Amino acid sequence: MNGVRAIMAAADTAARWHAEQRRKGVSQEPYVNHLLEVAHLISEATEGRDPDLVIAALLHDAIEDSGIAAEEIAARFGADVAALVVAVTDDKSLPKEERKRLQIVNTPKKAARVKLLKIADKTSNLRSMAASPPANWSDARRREYVQWARDVVAGARGGNPWLEATFDQAAALAEAAIPG
Repeated sequence: MNGVRAIMAAADTAARWHAEQRRKGVSQEPYVNHLLEVAHLISEATEGRDPDLVIAALLHDAIEDSGIAAEEIAARFGADVAALVVAVTDDKSLPKEERKRLQIVNTPKKAARVKLLKIADKTSNLRSMAASPPANWSDARRREYVQWARDVVAGARGGNPWLEATFDQAAALAEAAIPG
């Protein structure tokens, strides 16, 4: 399967796997919007030269949020895509605070492509939080999230100045959207 066909197959698959999911923000946008935005950021950052990374961006939450097995991802989209998805998947058996801590600690040790995926994911999350924050999040929690995202991305820097600047813009926008 060529790159464009594989990306479109992944987009279709991601939409089906996440069909019932919504973002946490007050607008409750379809979750697939996040996946498409992360994939778009990756396609821009790589200038379209890494179809597997774009596919991994579309599928990056499939294991964590939809219970899809890495083996199924590998069977449909190849071992490279599955390995990228696994590399950004949190262990949901751990407490949330530990998962967040491990992202900060482990991101600097990740491969360059995984780091790009981390930055794109955090960029999309911050953009969403600026435009449509979760209704039940306090201003303090929103500020903590922005700082945590910055801490994660600090360990992913050095690979793509454009994507890093895009993240910085999203972080500034998310902070500016917090009252007080």
